[in-house]
Amino acid sequence: MITRLNHVAIAVPDLAEAAARYQTLGAAVSEPQDLPEHGVTVVFVVLENTKIELLHPLGEGSPIAGFLDKNPSGGIHHLCFEVEEIGATSEKLDELGIRILGDGKPKTGAHGKPVLFAHPKDFQGALVEFEQE
Repeated sequence: MITRLNHVAIAVPDLAEAAARYQTLGAAVSEPQDLPEHGVTVVFVVLENTKIELLHPLGEGSPIAGFLDKNPSGGIHHLCFEVEEIGATSEKLDELGIRILGDGKPKTGAHGKPVLFAHPKDFQGALVEFEQE
């Protein structure tokens, strides 16, 4: 079901500053992308074997704003794993009693592909995102 790690997401209080930090280390960094459906602005740090997603709040109701209220300097927010087929993954998660956040239906993620988020309590306290390959 899980094929590889797609990215590690880090919530940041200053998106430009965080992106610049990775650029100074020689990493390729994408332009900021607003994702209103998820309430975030994202930047991807692209590495040879994976990506780092920098998350910053977009709008008043952003879930990242709440995260940053509790963690003002930022921190790891979630892990994203690629899966072959999001529908089959959703069914398997349900079979296993793993709760899917939101309305349980896939949303379009930052890469234009369907994603689901599983409840952190069902993954040892880690928020886990599943993204269709």
